[in-house]
Amino acid sequence: MPLRRGLLQVAPPQGNEAAAAIYAVIRRIPKGWVATYGQVAAMAGLPRRARLVGQILQHLDPASDVPWHRVVNARGEVSYTLSRHGSDALQQRLLETEGIEFDDRNRFDLERFRWPE
Repeated sequence: MPLRRGLLQVAPPQGNEAAAAIYAVIRRIPKGWVATYGQVAAMAGLPRRARLVGQILQHLDPASDVPWHRVVNARGEVSYTLSRHGSDALQQRLLETEGIEFDDRNRFDLERFRWPE
């Protein structure tokens, strides 16, 4: 029977090198700026691994010192999903307190607010 490829269901432990590299990049994003999942992955030395960034952040405690709320999708939106248990609304509120301006469709100007690093 051939092996079937499936999506990774759980994030790697926080102590592994990939997670540490991702957290290090995210900690560098200044207040009032955002980075995309793909941007964080590339800067962490994990090109084309945007989903890994999302999986790792999904398992991060929202009270962590990692400014997880500054990581957004490439459409200039907060990625809304039921599996986040309301942290997507919290993410938008946190970004708004940092000066990120959302329009009536809950989008923001990614070119204006994207971290240029």
